[in-house]
Amino acid sequence: MKKLLKWIGILLGGLIGLLILALAVVYLISSLRMNKSYAIQVDSVAVPNDSAAVERGQHMAVTRGCLDCHGENLAGGTLIEDPLLGGIHASNLTPGRGGIGQTYGDADWIRAIRHGLDPDSKSLIFMPSHEFYYLGDDDLGDVIAYLKTLPPVDNQPAETSIGPLGRTLYLAGQIPLVPAELIDHAALRPNAPPPGLTIEYGQYLAVGCAGCHGQTYVGGPIPGGPPDWPPAANLTPAGNPGNWTEADFINTLRTGVTPEGHELNAEYMPWPTFGQMTDAELKAIWLHLQSLPAKSLEDNG
Repeated sequence: MKKLLKWIGILLGGLIGLLILALAVVYLISSLRMNKSYAIQVDSVAVPNDSAAVERGQHMAVTRGCLDCHGENLAGGTLIEDPLLGGIHASNLTPGRGGIGQTYGDADWIRAIRHGLDPDSKSLIFMPSHEFYYLGDDDLGDVIAYLKTLPPVDNQPAETSIGPLGRTLYLAGQIPLVPAELIDHAALRPNAPPPGLTIEYGQYLAVGCAGCHGQTYVGGPIPGGPPDWPPAANLTPAGNPGNWTEADFINTLRTGVTPEGHELNAEYMPWPTFGQMTDAELKAIWLHLQSLPAKSLEDNG
């Protein structure tokens, strides 16, 4: 019996040692990637200061989801606080105490929004710049114009820290913690299509939808979401929207209720944000979604 207990102790000790070693490797590799510096060329973008540009920039900030993370007053706050996943805190964008608006110039805003990098050219954490990268110069300039007009709000968000599970999921490609890795910073930037009732403009507006619904919009488990989160819906014609009309689609995003009577939960599907798009913008997105191949999650393999 003593010999058995001894071997069990040795086995447990070995397993614990391997676990500690594995965690050390996870922390080392993830830290190296999260603290990597990027040598990039920051494009010059004209930033207007007229009221019309500020108004357009505010509309973009609202409908692109900036307020969903940074708060109604854009003063930041806590997104995730979990001992295993970590603590992810959105920055205070205003010029108040604790806000980056105190020190950010135009190039800093461009670097952060378009490239997902801080002023030291290190990656921001969990900032979806891989979606904002596609913003055209005019739209980006308007957003920056709006951010520069924010009233100061004193708020010092806590430092973001990533726990062991968060780091493991990141290394496994399940959470896009480091957006700078998802952007080809040296590539020729795509031109933004002109606003209009076109499939191309709808695709441009719907870039952020792919974060939850996938690049092919077939839905499924949300990357990085807790296991109790419902899967994202299939937005291709093979899903419920295939039976909707344009009016049904617009009404769903305006009211949060689908034609089938299902109430969308804003915690998972931020319909109040998208519902503030104009009719023309929603119609363009509808054209884009209707142009997609009818596919199911199984079709993606």
